[in-house]
Amino acid sequence: MIRITDSIAIDESELTEDFVRSSGPGGQNVNKLSTAVQLRFDVRRSPSLPNDVAIRLMRLAGSRLTKDGVIVITAQRHRTQERNRQDARDRLVALIQEAAVVPIKRRPTKPTRAAREKRIESKKRRGSIKGLRRVKPAFE
Repeated sequence: MIRITDSIAIDESELTEDFVRSSGPGGQNVNKLSTAVQLRFDVRRSPSLPNDVAIRLMRLAGSRLTKDGVIVITAQRHRTQERNRQDARDRLVALIQEAAVVPIKRRPTKPTRAAREKRIESKKRRGSIKGLRRVKPAFE
């Protein structure tokens, strides 16, 4: 089990890992080792995630989400398969943790009358300061 929050944990059997060849330079290892990891997590069919978290997760995933509701995370930062595997899992956990946070709606408020008057007064003061900088035409 991979612990996400106090109330959410996903089973490792829900994750699918494919190992592919990394792009970029690799020296003598370039044609032999498959060190990059493609981690797949099916959000729609996961019994571990509450519905609201799954919806927020799919919205957060963006281009990493397939049409079938599967998140694909590719990790190829490191030179070893194990470190890339851990990196992909850490990134998935961070994404789910971000989705698990319930957003707080902003309650729209109006500025008070005193605040509006103070703002207008400061704008008038600033305008008069700028007006003093103006050069008066000589022939008026």
